Amino acid sequence: MADAPDPADNQPAGYVPPRVWTWEQPSGGQFANINRPVSGATHDKALQRGKHPIQLYSLGTPNGQKVTILLEELLAAEHQGAEYDAWKIDIGNGDQFGSGFVSINPNSKIPALVDHSVDPAIRVFESGAILVYLAEKFGAFLPADPAKRVATLSWLMWQMGSAPFLGGGFGHFYVYAPFKIEYAINRYAMEVKRQFHVLDTHLAENRYLAGDEYTIADMAVWPWYGSVARGDAYTGAAEFLNTAEYQHFNRWAEEVAGREPVQRGRLVNRGSGPEDQRLAERHDAADIDAVRARM
Repeated sequence: MADAPDPADNQPAGYVPPRVWTWEQPSGGQFANINRPVSGATHDKALQRGKHPIQLYSLGTPNGQKVTILLEELLAAEHQGAEYDAWKIDIGNGDQFGSGFVSINPNSKIPALVDHSVDPAIRVFESGAILVYLAEKFGAFLPADPAKRVATLSWLMWQMGSAPFLGGGFGHFYVYAPFKIEYAINRYAMEVKRQFHVLDTHLAENRYLAGDEYTIADMAVWPWYGSVARGDAYTGAAEFLNTAEYQHFNRWAEEVAGREPVQRGRLVNRGSGPEDQRLAERHDAADIDAVRARM
């Protein structure tokens, strides 16, 4: 059995994990003010409701973009009933801990969706579950062919399981942690490089993740991995990870990025970037049109 590390070498120096962890002080970093070890609402706040049956409560992070991209794809394909209202949930201000949001998602994470086209209304949380729900509801972007359907769901589940290493692991320690920890950055950079290689190897022989058909799997993976490779997430990460070396992945990422619904969907509930390119709420196609006219 290997010798235990010398506490003097720990970070911070001398730190030894207690036998029982207690929440005595914030963990530090950009999101310290909203992290806590318990669930549930912290305050009463009813959710707003717009004119459309589909109500989305979200933020324009990669997980939020997955859903708005799908909704914009459905609208572009002229699926009746796909119009939606999108309300911004400001996680920096703790909106996700409001009683109305917690009633939809007890896990207090964006996005969450309510479908009022049925009675009683259907509430859905977790971005992957929302993608499957909408794809099945409208019969689109989730193939009926058993082999293609399984491939789509397999890559969707791959994204759901892999992206936390990219965001909560690499992204956190590379950008958001209060100080740089070489061990943590190296550990997660290695895993993220492996994930990019998985995608690059697969896309060398496939146009899209599920084969020759664009599906919800592409919509789930692109906001995470495409945004990093294109330099839109984690400043400096594309160069640090040398994502330019993944030729087949980048071919796919650029093709997906060129789709009009993808460009529209990634603007919804946007909380960062130039002020005139943000769209806090979306209630009609004209809302996105107005932002794009300013770009």
